[in-house]
Amino acid sequence: MPISEAFPTQEDKDSTERLIQTLKDQGLEVVLGKLDKMVKEFVYTISLRRNHPESIAREAGGKIFTFGSYRLGVHGSGKFKWSDIDTLCVVPKHVQREDFFEEMYEMLRRRPEVTELTAVPDAFTPVIGMKFSEIPIDLTFARLGLSSVPDTLDLSDDSLLRNLDDRCIRSVNGSRVTDEILRLVPNIPAFRTALRCVKLWAQRRAIYSNMMGFLGGVAWAMLVARVCQLYPNACAATIISRPWPQPVLLKPIEEGPLQVRVWNPKLYPADKAHKMPIITPAYPSMCSTHNVTDSTKAVMLSEFKDGKSFETFEHMTNIFLVLSLMVYFLDSAADLVSRIMVERTPWSTLFVKDDFFSRYRHYLQVIASSDTEERHLRWSGFVESRIRHLVTKLERVDNLVLAHPYIKGFSKVIQYKTAAEKEDAAHGIVHTAGASADPVDTKDDSSESETMYTSVYYIGLCIPARQAGSTGHRKMDLFRPKDEFTEMLKSWDKFDAQSMGIVVQHIRSSELPSEVLDGVDLKKTKRSKSGKKSATVDTRPPNKKRRGSVGQQGGALSDASPAPPAETPGILSESLPVATNEAPTAVPSVIPQA
Repeated sequence: MPISEAFPTQEDKDSTERLIQTLKDQGLEVVLGKLDKMVKEFVYTISLRRNHPESIAREAGGKIFTFGSYRLGVHGSGKFKWSDIDTLCVVPKHVQREDFFEEMYEMLRRRPEVTELTAVPDAFTPVIGMKFSEIPIDLTFARLGLSSVPDTLDLSDDSLLRNLDDRCIRSVNGSRVTDEILRLVPNIPAFRTALRCVKLWAQRRAIYSNMMGFLGGVAWAMLVARVCQLYPNACAATIISRPWPQPVLLKPIEEGPLQVRVWNPKLYPADKAHKMPIITPAYPSMCSTHNVTDSTKAVMLSEFKDGKSFETFEHMTNIFLVLSLMVYFLDSAADLVSRIMVERTPWSTLFVKDDFFSRYRHYLQVIASSDTEERHLRWSGFVESRIRHLVTKLERVDNLVLAHPYIKGFSKVIQYKTAAEKEDAAHGIVHTAGASADPVDTKDDSSESETMYTSVYYIGLCIPARQAGSTGHRKMDLFRPKDEFTEMLKSWDKFDAQSMGIVVQHIRSSELPSEVLDGVDLKKTKRSKSGKKSATVDTRPPNKKRRGSVGQQGGALSDASPAPPAETPGILSESLPVATNEAPTAVPSVIPQA
């Protein structure tokens, strides 16, 4: 039932035009390269390999579907890029997933226009990532129970899901959910423009990343689609400034005829544990926000409310009502949106960059390193996909209020000559050309440089400030989550200790490297006041091996480290002044100033 069927006023339309111009300035046009011909060739090759007659192999077909931002019509390029283009490779039943990650991968590797090719077959939704003619593409796979896949295939038929495994269902549902969203919104042009604005705002505020535990593209799209349902005749500028008075559920959940799992918190404990469930409209319904953690939820609530209390939401018992936090979506920007609408403040003021690297005094660096570009694409992609697990482990640490992951990593290629330079590079320390960290461990100046590829990810640590009248100290020991995280990474079946490294280490805001500080207001960067340290951290440099981290030693990854002193658990531990009888701090709905 729509809340308002009022048509936009001329002022609304004028504001929308200014919004569209702002979005165009960010660069939103992109051209998608066609993969359909390659998929048909791939299916044909596998069909012949399975001893199918030539004529049958030619008719086996295969088809590419687009979904996500591109299919919704909100993908962009140029100055500001949203995300990779999501594509789905649909094949007949005699083509296996292993064929896709072997034969199709090799076909792509042989194409000169394909770069940064990487396969992630063990992901929650298996995918091949690449740049095809400089266009970033994520290619997923689905094997249907059909003998052939014609160009006229329509994925909306629920019977196509029969006998598919969970990974194929998730892949197919990507396209089905996108089409269902477009079918359920009453005003597609207004929906697209409003979604572009919301996505840009979420990315600028660094809360757009399903992998890191925030909302991804599908979740944001469903939230905007719900607003469009409630205000079917509004224009984009009006939609953005409206509150959201109901949970985001685009249509009732369908049970369906097939024996497939449908999201049901009453039946499945894992579903009940979801922090901010936003449910997909296509059968079988799934939670698009299952990666959200307590910390990322708190970060998003802080952005939504800009420091206002969310106490009422914390006491809701109906899991669906958790979504009504979106009643106040963009409320932190509500005054700003009002000024944009009434006072003609530029729309660009809504898209202020995040303050992540000036918000906290303490950070964790997660540094993944490899010796070749191809190997590093696989290794860094795997590490990035597991960062949210480290966040969850950190949330269990006493005296740590919140662990805030940044939505992307920072990659670089480093040249080194000595073992000491190699060790330093693996720990994020880069020397000038020809310099060595250890004069004793040097080679002939004529020796050739070797290459290391690194990707660095950051987690902001929100630590409670000293309380008035507090006495004594408490210790925040991060060794256990760090060790559990690195052990999990090393258990990956493709991990190679001779060519891959992983380092998890604590740094202060004053030690942040220059590449992350571009555009950061250094005056707002957290520093200790009056020259006093807010936390006691052992940062003394070790002689050979760094304590509290895992890194490469002579090409091999080693956990060996000397025992730290009893009063200082190590570089990943903090000694913080607090009241002696203080209970562990719970994760807040709104982030306090760290």
